[in-house]
Amino acid sequence: MRMGPGRTGMQRMQACVFCEIVAGESPASIFYEDEIALGFMTIGPATAGHAMIIPKKHAPYLADLDEETGRHLWTISQRTAAAIRESGVSCEGINLFLADGEAAFQEIFHLHIHVIPRYTGDPFKVVVDWDVRPSREELDQVAQQISSAYNHMWGGSRERGERL
Repeated sequence: MRMGPGRTGMQRMQACVFCEIVAGESPASIFYEDEIALGFMTIGPATAGHAMIIPKKHAPYLADLDEETGRHLWTISQRTAAAIRESGVSCEGINLFLADGEAAFQEIFHLHIHVIPRYTGDPFKVVVDWDVRPSREELDQVAQQISSAYNHMWGGSRERGERL
């Protein structure tokens, strides 16, 4: 657990518990830290070993995060998943979970990635109706909407079948 003086180069939002953790003003069980990211155990785990990865710089939503930091958070999440598997924590699989917005169940508006160890019979559940099958026309229409927005925001296009 770490408590102590704040660190430099961190942006802090008022009443953000994750910013308080980054600043050393709230306790946390930290397993990873660098100048960009912090990894710590959640106080409300879905399973034993449930970890969180956050950027030190406050970013409420995924779109608020710069791409370099996003890549770094993904790398740390990937490495955390591997470390959990090696640690001896009960783990037959891993779920990564990022809630972006209230409708997506985000409760703390400081971007965070959950790294959740999974095992047969664990209490964590994801409920989805996988039997819903939209028509190809509907899928094509939604794909076109997203493609138009993507091209408007970042330019570029792709030919059918070409990967970015």
